[in-house]
Amino acid sequence: MADLERLPRRLSLWAAILTALMAAVSLGMAITTPPRSGPFCEGDCVGYPYADVAAYVPRDYLWMYPAIVLMLLIMVLVQSIDYEIEPGRRLLSGVGLTLSAVGAGTLIIDYAVQLTFIQPAVLVGETEGLSPWSQYNPHGVFIALENVGYGLLNLAFLFIGAAMLRAASRLWRAAAWVFAVGGGLTLALLVLYSAFYRVRLDYRFEVTAIGVTWLVLIVAPVLLSIALVRTRPVKDQRAADLEISDKSRPR
Repeated sequence: MADLERLPRRLSLWAAILTALMAAVSLGMAITTPPRSGPFCEGDCVGYPYADVAAYVPRDYLWMYPAIVLMLLIMVLVQSIDYEIEPGRRLLSGVGLTLSAVGAGTLIIDYAVQLTFIQPAVLVGETEGLSPWSQYNPHGVFIALENVGYGLLNLAFLFIGAAMLRAASRLWRAAAWVFAVGGGLTLALLVLYSAFYRVRLDYRFEVTAIGVTWLVLIVAPVLLSIALVRTRPVKDQRAADLEISDKSRPR
């Protein structure tokens, strides 16, 4: 029975640790993958219709594997946070949970299409009609879905951060600020970039959103991991507080 009671805390701790680790791996792999087209490409760039890219397979697709795992971990992490939130703020965390599931699901589909559809098609030379789906197309479906996915994730971060701001633990409150500031910054940049670049937005917001989101998913889970190790579960803490309160009452 005691092991079952500790299971949520263990799951939360491992979710936080693995999220931070996978975010660091994904960020490192993405940074070391050079842009082959668009505004940040510096040389030997791929042009429309983005068909002559077989030489870049699988190198340019490797970062998507840990990214898919990261998306799955995000949903577990947010569910774990929702479990620990006090009842009065569960509506905020519940909205964050829903938004994170939709955002992460969008990105999983986006990356899975690249890995299981685009990558094999490029290798066997079946490139006709692939231009809109290619990750090298700055105006393509891939970038559009990433913009939607990371936009929703960062909107979720705002709600999650708001739900955590009144936590008793300083580390939880620090993680709350990381979520809230990262989410707010990313959404503000989406508006700013869209207004400034308009049809030339390309992947500028996508690159920025990935960087900010994955940094948030490194820092906040590390803070939560430390908090989960140092403190007892919220429900256990409430029980302890009630016990202390009962003992302090006059007999």
